[in-house]
This record gives sequence, C-alpha cells and structure tokens, in this order.
Amino acid sequence: MSVNFLIQKAKEIQVVIDSNASEIEKLDQEIGDGDHIFNVQRGIKLVIELEPTIKDLPISKALNQIAMKVLSGIGGSSGALFGTLFMTMAKGTNIDEGIDFKKAVEIFAQGVEAVKQRGKADVGEKTMMDVLIPVANCLKKGLEENKDKREILSEAIDVAESGMLSTKDLLATKGRASFLGERAKGHIDPGARSSQLMIKTVCESVIQK
Repeated sequence: MSVNFLIQKAKEIQVVIDSNASEIEKLDQEIGDGDHIFNVQRGIKLVIELEPTIKDLPISKALNQIAMKVLSGIGGSSGALFGTLFMTMAKGTNIDEGIDFKKAVEIFAQGVEAVKQRGKADVGEKTMMDVLIPVANCLKKGLEENKDKREILSEAIDVAESGMLSTKDLLATKGRASFLGERAKGHIDPGARSSQLMIKTVCESVIQK
C-alpha cells in the first residue's frame, strides 16, 4: 500500500459509487434522511482532491491528512466514522517503512475496531458495521490460515455482500432508521451497501493486479 495506491483506489471507488448513486439514495430515502450518498460522494471527492498535497508524503501523514479532510468536510456520522478509520490506520506501527498485505490487513482491522468503538455499533444493528466487521475478521482469519492473497480477497468480497444483504431483515438500532421500528425491515442499509461496494472495488482491483 502506498499513497498512490490510496488515490487510485479512491478514483476507482468514485466511479463505482457514482454509478450506483441513485440506488443508494433510494435506500437512504426509505429508512434514513437521504443524505448518505451525497456525504460519501463528497468524501471521495475530497480525498481525490488531496492528491497534489499528499502524493509525496509518508503514508502515515497522508492517511492523517485524509482523516482530517474527511472529518471536516463530510456532514453527519459518516465524516466522524470514516475519519476515525483513517486516523487509526495512520497510527499503524512502522507503516512508513512499508505496508505489505499483512500490514494492510492489520491496520484496516484496527481502523474498523476504532470505528466500532466510536459508533458504538456491532454486527446485527443494520449499519455499515454489518459489512466492515465481518470483512475485517475474514481478512485476519485468511492470514492466520495462510491462504493465498487472492483467495482471501475473494472471500472478503463474498463476506461483504452477505453482510450487506443481511441488513435487509434487521431492525435498526442506530440513526434515523432506529425510529422506524419494524418498518425498517425489508430495506438494505445504505451505509452497508456503499461500504460493500467500496470493499468489492478495492478487492477486485488488487486481485486483478
């Protein structure tokens, strides 16, 4: 993982999110306040616009700048949660000496755990954590079992999709959707969908290379 890798993945994610924007907006209008997709799109745009500023920085400083930009530039809970993810990843041990696949999984998992603590959300509460936590666990388990990188990433894609789809029949306990009670059932969580698309995009890109 490098700063260039982060920017390139952000550009790839932007294309996928933009092409699925109407679907995600509709999901959010059904159970949320309708602004999730705009916050996500704004966050991705802000990260990409940082390229001239961060392209020559050490990865730790680049991740920290991304965190600060996301925190200050995105409204709602998305800014705080994604800011926490990047800020925690920036604190990874010795990451400026290089980030291989094992280290990337390690700092991603640490970031997800920090988001879990910040948002006080766990699996089963109809949020993006229904995607992020299982994916982090899948990646760590794959490494522990010495699986091939491509196999691990393929499994992570499947786990992300399963986690996203699982939110359809869950009751929401966080955010505006929590006020809907049983009416939230039957709708996929928009944060889970956008997170699943991001993970799929990155994993597929790495597999292909």
